[in-house]
Amino acid sequence: MGNYKDFDSALIHGGISSDPYTGSVNVPIYQTSTFKQTVPGDFKYEYSRTNNPTREALEALIAELDGGSRGFAFASGMAAITAVLSLFYSGDKVLISNNVYGGTYRVLDKVFDHFGLTYQMVDTSNLKEVEEAVTEDVKAILVESPANPLLTITDLKAVGQIAHRHNLLYVVDNTFMSPYLQQPLKLGADVVVYSATKYLGGHSDLVAGLVTVKDKELADRIAFLQNSTGGVLQPFDSFLLIRGIKTLAVRMERHVANATAVAEHLQNHPAVNKVYFPGLLTAQGYEIHKAQAKGPGAMVSFELTEGHDANRFFKSLHMIQLAESLGGVESLVCHPASMTHAAIPYETRQKVGITDGLIRFSVGIENIEDILQDLDLAIEESGK
Repeated sequence: MGNYKDFDSALIHGGISSDPYTGSVNVPIYQTSTFKQTVPGDFKYEYSRTNNPTREALEALIAELDGGSRGFAFASGMAAITAVLSLFYSGDKVLISNNVYGGTYRVLDKVFDHFGLTYQMVDTSNLKEVEEAVTEDVKAILVESPANPLLTITDLKAVGQIAHRHNLLYVVDNTFMSPYLQQPLKLGADVVVYSATKYLGGHSDLVAGLVTVKDKELADRIAFLQNSTGGVLQPFDSFLLIRGIKTLAVRMERHVANATAVAEHLQNHPAVNKVYFPGLLTAQGYEIHKAQAKGPGAMVSFELTEGHDANRFFKSLHMIQLAESLGGVESLVCHPASMTHAAIPYETRQKVGITDGLIRFSVGIENIEDILQDLDLAIEESGK
């Protein structure tokens, strides 16, 4: 990672951090669709779907931060996932975490099924279950850790060993952690996927997806798919994402501190039945997560006790906002069963624990006392 002693410096100076043409300390927004050629075939850049200097700077940055051979920027996290899933063929099967993001489930269940790509949901925190699920048609394992929305922890290194023992592609969705807190390529992943809309962008003002890969041959295949299918990130959003990444370290430190305070507060609240947060000593996979990540992240999920209405809770919030997405500087709550995970059938949601009373909280960087006050008042109102 360059010559930097600390990851924080790489966030600001990694990849292509200045403009070689003008000396600008920020890579400009090359807002162009095409590039002039002196003679046919003599060019550095040809067409912005294939490559663009602003996007190239972002892709070089995320590759360096993740320790990958190459990075790729897409128009959304789902475009990134779709490109990775396009590596497979009809008749192949992918194992996925059983409380995976609803959009990942939906694209497999309602889109890729048209082309004969199948999937199986497994508890990836249970290594025996993962091993037993590997059959001849399984070609990949796709894991989220912490998983969305129950923050389930998977031993990334151990699952990687299973994947590689069976010659499977190992994909990790690292959206909840960001490269600041967790680096799956160093834990055995072949591919890492991000909804960069979240912590990497950090300000709820762009939609983007990123992919990093370890192997150069695999990178060439992803590059071909990116160019062929065309779901690329535009120059302006690439510029915004680079700017967002520069402050990732300072934002994540505040996010984590606030989320830890929120989780501990909710754990001791008489109106809260259950709290999901990897930083709690009682959390599933606490020691595993502590060993493979720098911190617990800033997502907290919880359930209110009987007699407290979730809808009344949402309506009673003032500063904290009810909205899709996560990872922005502002605090956001959502109702997974009807919002982010509505595409997953009711029976499946119940089986894995995504109940109708589950609330997912993306803890922002506001003053912690203001966050706790808003939470407490809304919880109080939810019981009336």
